[in-house]
Amino acid sequence: MSEAAIPAPAAPQKKKGGALKKMLVMLIALIVVGGGGAAGGLYAMNGSIFGGGGHAEEIDPDQPQLVVREGVSSEAAAEGRARARNGAPDPRVFKATYHPMEGNFTSNLRGGEAFVQVGLGVSTFYDEKVIANLTTHEMAIRSAVILTLSEADPLEITTLQGKEALKQSLRNAINGVLTNREGFGGIDDVYFTSFVTQ
Repeated sequence: MSEAAIPAPAAPQKKKGGALKKMLVMLIALIVVGGGGAAGGLYAMNGSIFGGGGHAEEIDPDQPQLVVREGVSSEAAAEGRARARNGAPDPRVFKATYHPMEGNFTSNLRGGEAFVQVGLGVSTFYDEKVIANLTTHEMAIRSAVILTLSEADPLEITTLQGKEALKQSLRNAINGVLTNREGFGGIDDVYFTSFVTQ
């Protein structure tokens, strides 16, 4: 036989898509490893991936802390603390402390022809540090309360809605003083223990 008639040995055929499969596997591995690293980083930074647990939040011992009611589970307390950061503390989870303020507050009302005399009490869901701050800054708080009363409209405060609005203004004034002096307000509500206008 001539050399021309002998067929050359067949070259091994390459599998189609073999390189593509290897690249796909490597890409998936990279995504899994990279995603796991990113999730781990988020977990380490925030305490959890979805913000719902994991590491306990760090508590600053120098700041007032919410007082948890007896019988409330630690999970409910943690959830209540998280919600309190975005709004008012839940009275079903946290215990309120009430504090009467010494003496009455007397002020002329807006326009100067009428006056008001009120007794006040406050409440807080935080520990004794808030009440201690209230006592420490009593003079500044009394001044803020009197200034707030002097801006009240004599006709408006005769209505229930006017009294409620005045309570909110007084709460804001008291929390403003505490925040300016201590970096934290903590007064949840203001109560009238007496209310006289003339």
